[in-house]
Amino acid sequence: MKKYAISDIHGCAKTFKALLEKINFSKEDELYILGDYFDRGPDAKGVIDHIWKLQEEGHRVKCLLGNHEVMLVSAIRDESLYTVEYDDVCKNFGINQISEMPKKYQEWIKTLHLYMEVDEYLLVHAGFNFKAKTPFSDLEAMPWIRHWYGNIDKEWLGDRLIIHGHTPTRYLEIKNSLRTLDDIPAIDIDAGCVYQAFGLGHLCAFEMTERAFTFMARVDELKK
Repeated sequence: MKKYAISDIHGCAKTFKALLEKINFSKEDELYILGDYFDRGPDAKGVIDHIWKLQEEGHRVKCLLGNHEVMLVSAIRDESLYTVEYDDVCKNFGINQISEMPKKYQEWIKTLHLYMEVDEYLLVHAGFNFKAKTPFSDLEAMPWIRHWYGNIDKEWLGDRLIIHGHTPTRYLEIKNSLRTLDDIPAIDIDAGCVYQAFGLGHLCAFEMTERAFTFMARVDELKK
């Protein structure tokens, strides 16, 4: 059995499926997806539908909440928060307004966890606020925070490592993060699937038992 973490799919359903095929994801394995299923990519609906299909077939897939899901829920509740970014989401779902998104997708977002603890890992979308009373007490930080490495409380963290996404990182930097775990016990696996810059444009799967990365270059076509 292998345990994988993937983050920041951002509507790249074809790339997501190709990465799962590349790692030979099976029903004996576990998959943890760390949020940001929506926006920027062409097929968020396809991403979620495929997650549901995997679960229905007996695959072990668990999902976390990302900041783009937080923003989406806010836009559904308050149309004044609607941005042009959601035009593509509406087109993807075949709706005219974001509030018309089928209820089953809205309800699914509400079931998403902010973090999970798996073996020696803490899984979260963005990170933790180590300036808070406890890192788990700042619920807003977990899908949103950036620039928190300098505040990590290693005594509180103990032997655990933090796996997160949210901040696009070049794949070579992701690979090199394994060398610096004594200083920074955290790994950012957001390989910037929906970005065009050099070293980005990949989806990353981190196998937690062997501590190995698999990268899939984006195969989805993005809007120009």
